Amino acid sequence: MIETTGRLDRGNGTELAWARLAGDGPTVVFLPGFRSDMSGDKATALASFCAGRGLGMLRFDYSGHGASGGDFLEGTIGSWAADALAAVDALTTGKLILVGSSMGGWMALLTAIARPERIAALIGIAAAPDFTQRLMWDSMTPSERAVLDRDGVLYVPSRYGEPTPITRALIQDGANHLVLTGRMPIRCPVRLLHGQADPDVPWELALRIAEQVETPDVRVTLIKDGDHRLSRPADLALLRQTVSALLDQDGA
Repeated sequence: MIETTGRLDRGNGTELAWARLAGDGPTVVFLPGFRSDMSGDKATALASFCAGRGLGMLRFDYSGHGASGGDFLEGTIGSWAADALAAVDALTTGKLILVGSSMGGWMALLTAIARPERIAALIGIAAAPDFTQRLMWDSMTPSERAVLDRDGVLYVPSRYGEPTPITRALIQDGANHLVLTGRMPIRCPVRLLHGQADPDVPWELALRIAEQVETPDVRVTLIKDGDHRLSRPADLALLRQTVSALLDQDGA
């Protein structure tokens, strides 16, 4: 199977880069994390798996990420969630298996809530819903909050490279899209993979998600020595096994 690529015009001067495999359904949709993109190990491993199985797949970059247009500093949870919906609506048909990594887990939950009739299953990999509130704002010192309020952006050190810019708009808009505030109207099978050695997103968050989605068909898999990325060969094998099991399950 040959992957095709293209750019989706968002109508605001920004184009989203995407790569797509034609194949049988349900279509697997990979949603990357914060400051990540569709060229990472998990996305490409999933694309290879789907190609080998004859499955349809879509991967894409949010605005301001990867090969897409737009300015990262202008992005918010709401704008990236809108990118995800636009990509799904324009580039896929039929049932979907959403696979969201880190922030992509939040995007997957928002997409499932917005398009419930289309979602066959949802997989979260170190899913980080509500991270702008729980992991950013709540952990900031008063002086950091003052800098954010004064300058509109705060640069925090990152173990993955350049400092991470956190904008005031990101924090404020994130508060409008929180999902861990009550029952989530998600009724499809949900699978949550999380490393217990994750230094960025507490693994207990997976249990919170499992508790609050409405579906009874939830399984949480904890990888004791797993980090945040979960991109080691064994982690990628677990992801493939998880997708395979959902495909074999009735109704998926």
